[in-house]
Amino acid sequence: MQARRILNKLFYMLVTIFCVLVFNFVLFRLLPGDIITRLERTTKVSEEALKNLAAYYGLDGTLWQQFTGYFGKLARFDLGVSYTYSKSVWSVIASRLMPTVMLLGISEIIAVALGTLFGVVAAWKRGRAVDTGLLSFSLVIYSMPTFWLCMMLILVFCTKLGWFPSMGMYTTGRIFSSTWTYVRDVSHHMALPIVCMSLGMTGEYCVTMRSTMMDVLSEDYITTARAKGFREGYVLRRHAMPNAMLPMVTLVFMNLGFVIAGAVQLETMFAWPGLGMLTYTAIDNRDYTLLQGIFLFTTVSTILANFVADVVYGLIDPRIKN
Repeated sequence: MQARRILNKLFYMLVTIFCVLVFNFVLFRLLPGDIITRLERTTKVSEEALKNLAAYYGLDGTLWQQFTGYFGKLARFDLGVSYTYSKSVWSVIASRLMPTVMLLGISEIIAVALGTLFGVVAAWKRGRAVDTGLLSFSLVIYSMPTFWLCMMLILVFCTKLGWFPSMGMYTTGRIFSSTWTYVRDVSHHMALPIVCMSLGMTGEYCVTMRSTMMDVLSEDYITTARAKGFREGYVLRRHAMPNAMLPMVTLVFMNLGFVIAGAVQLETMFAWPGLGMLTYTAIDNRDYTLLQGIFLFTTVSTILANFVADVVYGLIDPRIKN
């Protein structure tokens, strides 16, 4: 039964990815302007040179020829060449992937730990001052716009206090005497971006965990466990927590793709050299080939993360059969 369920999920995932590929092609063909149009308007380039460029970037054929060529390149894992960097899109994305993974990974770990802790405590102390304080704090930080929070952190901790650098991944021009010195410098630069990214997710996870935990605590098996004389800590740890954590698994995996997409504002404001900053640069330069590759990478990553979440959810919860 589990194998059949996984195969069904795999089939739907492949269908969704195919639809994303088609949408990815159509969307960026509908956007106005490309490198050929821009060169025609801004520089004096011969017709022959424009034709050669159009052929190089795959823009010289009919729409159907471009469509078949697009899927042919994808079959060879070729996303084309970036207009801005004059390199393959894969190599450009790969060079910016690790900074985003570092930022996202550390922020997710912090947010899951704090959000789960705050949510459990708020639900356990429901109706008390602790619950009201944690819920209010979570709602406030969850509703804060990312750009506003970034601005406030930069204003207070960079401009006023001078505790942290306001931009970059490391100190430009500095010669690092050891690996530890480099790690410490990078950690110093990424402290504020991590705080900014993890705060919003912490609020979301806290609200979700509190709601789920309150539902679990009202179940009959919790009442039965208490009636048997088990201590409150034991009931929370062995009976409530495992069941309340199930929806969090799906939420964490779903957030991965959305966080990458939402990192555009954060990485741009902190000049963090990740996928978010790369997206902004591609938009600013109308590098549609690069944008197409980033969009494809982000959406497919989100779909794969949701597939993994569905599989894991079914394995850890025996009630899920289909």
